[in-house]
Amino acid sequence: MRHFDLAVIGTGPAGQKAAIQGAKLGKSVVLIEKNNTLGGAAINTGTVPSKALREAVLHLTGASKRGLFGESSRMKQKITIADLIYVSQQVIHHELALIRDQLDRNGVELIWGAARFDDENVIYVDRTDDFEAFSAHYFVIATGTRPAMPASVPFDSQTVFTSDGLLKLETLPKTMIVVGGGVIGCEYACMLATLGVKVTLVEGRGEVFGFLDHEIAEAFQYQMRRMGITLRLGEKVAKIEHLPPDPAQGNGYSTPLVQATLESGKHLRAQTLLYAVGRQGTCNALNLDKAGLQADDRERLKVNEHYQTSVEHIYAAGDVIGFPALASTAMEQGRLAVCHAFGVPTRSIPELFPIGVYAIPEISMVGKTEEQLTAAGIPYEAGVAQYKELARGQLLGDDTGMLKLLIHQENHQILGVHVIGTGATELIHIGQAVMALGGSVDYFINSVFNFPTLAEAYKVAAHNGLNKLRHV
Repeated sequence: MRHFDLAVIGTGPAGQKAAIQGAKLGKSVVLIEKNNTLGGAAINTGTVPSKALREAVLHLTGASKRGLFGESSRMKQKITIADLIYVSQQVIHHELALIRDQLDRNGVELIWGAARFDDENVIYVDRTDDFEAFSAHYFVIATGTRPAMPASVPFDSQTVFTSDGLLKLETLPKTMIVVGGGVIGCEYACMLATLGVKVTLVEGRGEVFGFLDHEIAEAFQYQMRRMGITLRLGEKVAKIEHLPPDPAQGNGYSTPLVQATLESGKHLRAQTLLYAVGRQGTCNALNLDKAGLQADDRERLKVNEHYQTSVEHIYAAGDVIGFPALASTAMEQGRLAVCHAFGVPTRSIPELFPIGVYAIPEISMVGKTEEQLTAAGIPYEAGVAQYKELARGQLLGDDTGMLKLLIHQENHQILGVHVIGTGATELIHIGQAVMALGGSVDYFINSVFNFPTLAEAYKVAAHNGLNKLRHV
């Protein structure tokens, strides 16, 4: 039986970075993947395909320039699924090649097969016609998640599907119901609405993105309604069923429809339905009990601040440990887990991990929300910059974006940064860096920003916030 210093299960963002970090520390590392391709959901069905799809939508529809050039900015009048998928496939192939090259260069041994624990120190890797056993000093479980698929939902991959199935559609539907107002549901709802699909989004809570600052969430909901999305907030779906075609009805009812019946009694009908309510872990297949581990009812593992499970030499990182379940945080979690395992000092600031939502428009945040600061009794003031105040905002045709700084009333420290609009996920890192270094709002007052840029929003927001504090 071969022995490794580190065995990593799963080749998504967390697994990749965990394995490479171990190799860079001079350790023997084996990386195990059960699927026939690298990268996990992030590369194949989630992060990269959806973001590539978003960029294709913005480019081909001209939506990113519509505020400046109007409908004349549209690159193509009739956009097909093939147009969109072509772009994402190019990016996926590039990322897969990049991952494989990084693993090879760092000497990580890649093993294909389904891993399962035999005990807390040994795993078996099952293949079609054989298996192999390995022992390791440390383990990192990075098996990720898959879309939740309740048995009560009649999935058929053509009209009722998850986010994985949406990427396999052959034609664009005219209408769609999106069940779930989380990140995945909202991102795809915005993309499809931009393509001209009539979208109805159903969310059980009173607003989308409950983790966001309330003002930003409200602004996003306003933008969703502007692009024609019907929001059914505070509503839950009681039943989903297929309706047979009824030629007598006409007006689109001559084709099969999907009907979602809400608990309130409303009936929603559309050609397609995207079910995007939560994701389910996949780690129970690892025979966790043999390693002394137990997952929760959604197959997620509980870890401590060092990403250790209840068995101290077995770590877990990425989506399998739950919120925020982002590729960016998963990468860092994988790296930090391995550094802790091998006694390498690190400085991590989890409270300053940024959150990015690639909807239309983009949203990003770091630090605290107004609601969190109010609940904690921390005195703050909000400084706001509207994109319409910025020359760059006008040049981009984005007159609805905004950036908000949350400023401590007494010491002027930056407590949170919230952005909605073009480039939000890039802009956020300026605020993140200032917060990590303990900077105050004075940094933005005294700094010079290139003109014209969106980054100027920090200076505008800083002045706005300090003006309020000085009562001018």
